[in-house]
Amino acid sequence: MLGRCRLTGATLRGVEAKLVQVEISIGTGLPGVAIVGMADTAVQEAKERVRSAIKASGFTMPRDKIVVNLAPGSLRKSGSGFDLPIALGILAASGQIPAEGLAGKLIVGELALDGVLRDVPGMFAFELCARETGLSLMCPTDTADVMPIEGVELIGIARLADFKTGLFDIPHGVKSISGRISDYQEVGGQEMAKRALQVAAAGNHGLMMMGPPGSGKTMLAERLPSILTPLDEGERLETAQVYSAAGEDMSAIVAGIRPFRHPHHSVSTAGLLGGGSPVRPGEVSLAHNGVLFLDEVSQFPRATLQGLRQPMEDGRITIVRAEGAFTMPARFMLIAASNPCPCGYLGDPEVRCKCSQTDIISYQGRIGGPLIDRIDMQIDVWRTSFDNVVHAGSDLSSAQLREGVLRAREFRSWRMRRHPQVGADAGDGIEIPDLLSRNEVAPDGERFLRDAATANALSGRSIVRTVGVARTIADIGESEQVREAHMAEAFALRLRESAR
Repeated sequence: MLGRCRLTGATLRGVEAKLVQVEISIGTGLPGVAIVGMADTAVQEAKERVRSAIKASGFTMPRDKIVVNLAPGSLRKSGSGFDLPIALGILAASGQIPAEGLAGKLIVGELALDGVLRDVPGMFAFELCARETGLSLMCPTDTADVMPIEGVELIGIARLADFKTGLFDIPHGVKSISGRISDYQEVGGQEMAKRALQVAAAGNHGLMMMGPPGSGKTMLAERLPSILTPLDEGERLETAQVYSAAGEDMSAIVAGIRPFRHPHHSVSTAGLLGGGSPVRPGEVSLAHNGVLFLDEVSQFPRATLQGLRQPMEDGRITIVRAEGAFTMPARFMLIAASNPCPCGYLGDPEVRCKCSQTDIISYQGRIGGPLIDRIDMQIDVWRTSFDNVVHAGSDLSSAQLREGVLRAREFRSWRMRRHPQVGADAGDGIEIPDLLSRNEVAPDGERFLRDAATANALSGRSIVRTVGVARTIADIGESEQVREAHMAEAFALRLRESAR
């Protein structure tokens, strides 16, 4: 039995899907299946899954030499998603199914030994790849990582035996979610911290909270999603692609909820920044268009933390391996929390700190000055009184804070439409316009900025980020100019009280 067939599959490279031509040749020689073209172990193991699935589905496995070539040969192929295109290629090349029905389709899926199709990670990335290349996506019916998007035809396959009848279904797709999000009204007191988080949400600014144990730092950070604006369509597709490639549940992303990632301080560098073999997105990419919360940030390995500097500046992370460079999106809002010292009570008015000066310097130095300089706001968070805890229901709610966030976003959009030449996206969400030369800063605001920057010996980066915070505060107040009051509040949020 002689025959040839060519189909289209795909492999993940970072968070993107790359097309792969699956070429099948059945010819004379010793019976067996050979897979060539830089295939990893999971792809090589497809031989036995395909053989068993073909027999279990009522087809005949050719008793000839079968060569499977995955092109281009220079691209490393990984994953079990090549099972379905290899099986269909063998069936088409041997004349058991028509090859015409496979043209113009991107085919991805893993086969069980009984011929049932299984989902594979990255299905939404494959769907985006199909849209970009004008192909239909043929994938398992039981997949949670696809959703209807314009320009892509989805064809769901439940089992390999369906190709006997040619009757296919539509993939199940992502299921909607619902649930309650914690409210800031449940946190007693902490009005300054809530204000800082409102400013952070309005302008996508980073925030460091430092304070003793039990002061509410984690509670404050975990409620940040309740005041964030929903993902827009472009952000939703970008973030869903990352989650799909990582094999993570993307139902919340599809619902428009911004990601909130909370890795433990024992996370590895690859787990935080991305890496592994094959390269997988890390927490910084999973927090894309959302929040990365590092609780007890001083406990993270110093080298791991310093790796955050590039994505904070560029909005993406680049990982270099022998087979090339992998670039993944990583535009996130960094929220960090830490105790001020190993015992946690430095500066506490009620509990005496037991740490030596050397221990305090070493503990706070783990974060590193360059990283701290890139965090827009730094505040102290102290424990609240008994009355504030007991009567927390009367405090600022998420609805009230979110109103200010929406107002700032709308005003900023209006301001940018009115003065399109003012402002530029720095990649990390902070607006860095030439405010002074375009009369965006009032004279009293400029004087305050100059005096405060000189008195506190601020770096150029610190000055720019402080101005960015002040611009956001002015947007919340719907002010076209940044005035002295806005600058003063920005400096109050930039310089911790205990560090002044």
